[in-house]
Amino acid sequence: MLPLILHIDTATEFASICLTRGVNSLGMRISPDQKQHGAFVQPAIQGLMQENALELSDLDAISVTEGPGSYTGLRVAMASAKGLCYALDKPLICISTLKVMALATQMQYGRNYPQALYCPLIDARRMEVFTALYDGNLAPKATPSAMILDSESFKELIDNQVVVFSGTGAPKFKALLNHPNSLFSTVQHDAYHLAILANQAFENGEFANLAYAEPFYLKAFYSAPAKK
Repeated sequence: MLPLILHIDTATEFASICLTRGVNSLGMRISPDQKQHGAFVQPAIQGLMQENALELSDLDAISVTEGPGSYTGLRVAMASAKGLCYALDKPLICISTLKVMALATQMQYGRNYPQALYCPLIDARRMEVFTALYDGNLAPKATPSAMILDSESFKELIDNQVVVFSGTGAPKFKALLNHPNSLFSTVQHDAYHLAILANQAFENGEFANLAYAEPFYLKAFYSAPAKK
C-alpha cells in the first residue's frame, strides 16, 4: 500500500499542512498569517485526519520543511513533527525549504526552459537572502547560503544561461536586475511540493535521526537577553 504521510510546512509566511497517500493529496490546510502559524498547526492536522476518517497512528511517516526560513516558523514545524513522531513511533523526513521552493518553480517553468537553473530566495531582511541553486533535476549546484544581493549577484551565471528566481526575496532582486536570462516566478510553494520530495525520501529510506533533528537556520539564531 502507498505510504500515508503528513507534511508540515511553516517555514515562511505561507504555512500549509498536507496529507498524502503516495503522491495523491487527501487534503490540505493553509494559513497566510505568519503570526498564527503556531495556533494553526494542530487544528489543521486534526481536521485533515478527521476529514479522511483516519487516526494519527495510521500514518507511515511525517515530513517537515527543515529550513532555512522564519526562526519561529521552523521551530513550530519541527517541534510538532518531532512530537508526533516520538509519540507515534514514526519516521521523520526533513526536506530543505529551498529545495521545496525550487521544485514548485521547476514544475512551472521546466517544460519551456529545460536547461534553466532554479534559485529560490528567502527574504532575510534588508538586502540579505537565504538562497541555493538547483538544476532541472533538483540536483544542487550551489549549497544553501546567506547572501547580500547587489546588481552583480549571479552575473556570471546569468550571462550563460536562464536562471529562474523565486520566493520572498525575488522582488527586491528583480529591482536590481535587468537581464534577458533572468526570470522571476511568483509561484507559491506549499506542503504538496514538500510531499513530492518526501515521498521520494520515504521510498529511499532517507529518514532523519529523530533525536538530533533540528531546524536548519543557516544563520545563528540570536535571542536578546531578558531584561532584569
